[in-house]
Amino acid sequence: MLELLRTKNPDLKIYSVNDAEFSDYGRVVADIDVSELISVAEGIENPEGGGSMYVASEERLERLPIAEEIADKIFGTLPIELGYCWGHSNYLNAVEWHTSSEVNVAVTPLVLILGKRSDLSDGRLDSSVMKAFFVPKGTVIEVYATTLHFCPCEVQSEGFGCVVALPEGTNLPLDSEVEDKLLFRKNKWLIAHNENAALIARGAMPGLGGKNYKLSYQE
Repeated sequence: MLELLRTKNPDLKIYSVNDAEFSDYGRVVADIDVSELISVAEGIENPEGGGSMYVASEERLERLPIAEEIADKIFGTLPIELGYCWGHSNYLNAVEWHTSSEVNVAVTPLVLILGKRSDLSDGRLDSSVMKAFFVPKGTVIEVYATTLHFCPCEVQSEGFGCVVALPEGTNLPLDSEVEDKLLFRKNKWLIAHNENAALIARGAMPGLGGKNYKLSYQE
C-alpha cells in the first residue's frame, strides 16, 4: 500500500512512521495491545452524508481497560479523553497543535501530513515544509506537542478511522472569548489552509499557504 501511495502522489514524499524521519514528529508505541479498542471502534458507523467527524470523548472507548493503560503509560496518570476521528478525508486543509502529546491508534491504515511548530512564523506556514507519514492499521503512535497535524487522510474507499487520546477537556469549545485568535478550542490552536473557505467561515484563522495537498490512492 505504501508503494502504491508513493506512485499515486509524486508531489508528496510519503514516509512510514517506522522510518527514522518520524522521530522528529513522534514515536511508535509498541507495548500496548489495542486489539479490543480497534474492534469496538470498527463498529462505529461512518458519518451520514460523507465527510469526516471527530468526537473528543467516546464512552464506548473510554470504558475499555485500555483507556486507563494509555493514561498511565503515556500521559503520566493524568485524566484523559478517548475520542474518535473517522469518515472520509483526503486533503491537508489545516494544521493544529496542542500543548501536550496526542496518541493516535490507526483503526484503518491512514496517512498523516505533519509539520513542526518551529516552522511557524507569526501564525503562518508553507505546506512545502510538511511531510506525510503512512500509519499501518493497528499502529499506536504518540504525536509530540511540537508537531503540527490535522485530520488523517484516507487510503481506501471505505474511509479512515483513528482513535485519539488527549488530556481531558482538549478540543472542547472555549468558555469565553480569548485574545489569542489561533486558539480555536480548548488546548487546540489551529490555522486553516488559505483555500479552506468552510473552516475559515467557522472562525478559523487562515495562514497555511502553499499546496493544499490531496492524497490519491485509487488503483
